[in-house]
Amino acid sequence: MTQNVNTTEKKYSLDKKTRQSVMWRSTWLQGSWNYERMQNGGWCFAMVPVIRKLYPKKEDQVEAMKRHMEFFNTHPYVASPILGVTMALEEERANGAPVDDAAIQGVKVGMMGPLAGIGDPVFWFTVRPLLAAMGASLAMSGNIMGPILFFVLWNVIRIAFMWYTQEFGYKAGSAIASDMSGGLLQKVTKGSSILGMFVLGALIERWVNVTFTPTVSTVQLQEGAYIDWANLPAGSEGIRTALEQQAAGLSLSPEKVTTLQQNLNDLIPGLVPLLLTLLCCWLLKKKVSPIVIIIALFLVGILGHLAHIL
Repeated sequence: MTQNVNTTEKKYSLDKKTRQSVMWRSTWLQGSWNYERMQNGGWCFAMVPVIRKLYPKKEDQVEAMKRHMEFFNTHPYVASPILGVTMALEEERANGAPVDDAAIQGVKVGMMGPLAGIGDPVFWFTVRPLLAAMGASLAMSGNIMGPILFFVLWNVIRIAFMWYTQEFGYKAGSAIASDMSGGLLQKVTKGSSILGMFVLGALIERWVNVTFTPTVSTVQLQEGAYIDWANLPAGSEGIRTALEQQAAGLSLSPEKVTTLQQNLNDLIPGLVPLLLTLLCCWLLKKKVSPIVIIIALFLVGILGHLAHIL
């Protein structure tokens, strides 16, 4: 009969001191940022206290560190709840729960995408500008408390957020891993993976840009269909007239040039960026190094520009 993990006495448990150590280490999340796996080095560095606490054997520690050197990237502050969930899953795994590498990595990848979109608006675009404006207003009046207030408040908010969200993730992760018979972990893993792929798909149109420059056709427009720059009034009146004619739908030039990219956009917008992303995913699945893919993309872009294709 299968026994619930939390109904038995745990052999390994993460105490508050270990969890605090993880939180402080996570401030160096971007300390070894790289183009291949981004924040993986900082993530593994933050998880070291957990690995040492849960896995006494050297070979188990090495295996765990390899597990946490996989790709990871998110906003450095909102990584805390992901750390909390991962710590809980590692704790349950060390105590015999059937939590495999794919489950841990799936939860990490599924959470890092959506949370990354929260970190920038909240911290970089809201909290920090507000505190900086308040500190700057005091500093401009000659008050030394301006920069001090900014520094203290910013770090109090940042550290408090990192600690309490990490604790929240740790408790939530324990609840997830405790319901092994109900398959809750498998459902969360699958849902996180789906959510991560959904976010990736939504970001393709925004971040992946491929533009083909070859001209497909050039059509001479009739008079009245384009702006007659030679006969515009002089000065500001001519500028105003040109803007009005453009707003009315007149072309800026007497020729209508259609490029290959315009035809592709009319057919299926975002098709080429999607195909390029899928190609990169396929290459990664074939164990091609991300560095090789990045260098290849650079070379293709440079050669395509020189050949007037891109």
